[in-house]
Amino acid sequence: MTPPVRPTRRLQVTKQTKGPGRRATWGSISREQVIAAATKVVKAGGYEEMTIRSLAAELKVAPMSLYRHIRDKDDLLDEVVDRLLSRAWQPRANERDWQAWVAEAADKLRRFLVTQPAGLHVYLRHPVVSPAAIARMNAMIDVLRQALLDEQLARRAYGAIHTYTIGFAALESFRSGWQPTDADDEMAKQLAAYTTSHQFAVGLRYLLEGIARDAPLILDEDGGGFISFGPPPGSDPDAA
Repeated sequence: MTPPVRPTRRLQVTKQTKGPGRRATWGSISREQVIAAATKVVKAGGYEEMTIRSLAAELKVAPMSLYRHIRDKDDLLDEVVDRLLSRAWQPRANERDWQAWVAEAADKLRRFLVTQPAGLHVYLRHPVVSPAAIARMNAMIDVLRQALLDEQLARRAYGAIHTYTIGFAALESFRSGWQPTDADDEMAKQLAAYTTSHQFAVGLRYLLEGIARDAPLILDEDGGGFISFGPPPGSDPDAA
């Protein structure tokens, strides 16, 4: 007699969902989610402690899952800093007042680098050629070109302003935790005053006034002729 055939049980495969202690399914996170999570950490000031492993744990995925979207931590920081910068650098001053516009653009970058340590880290590590950084550079060069009437001079001026801004921000940031005590002499207190936002504005004004004053001389040396910042040196300003 043939034994009865028992019905086979089908295993029902259910889709795993995220929950307490569970990892997300493979491919369930996007690059935008990775960047958003990293941005949250950066804004909280924890970029130095952030690792691919800690970020993966926050997203409840395996660390290797993140490498489908980013190369490494530095690549991720570049993206985060670019997005934060894009919302922080635009001046409100009128471009026709080129010195006011450039000064505000420079100060906004300084403030960004001082308040966002990850931004300063990125700018000190390598030349930044992200979309927001390039847009900012092109906008500044355009304003300077309209004022100085020379492409090369505008680029030189941008380079001077840009390096001054980053260097000042680095010094200001690294000294931000220092507070004078009764034991510090007056000279130390005076030197500390050289890394304040007020001193940055003073130095930037000197720089911009120097660019405006010396532009005709620089252009003449380069064979570009004089430009409209007043009469050439040695001429009679009252001459018709």
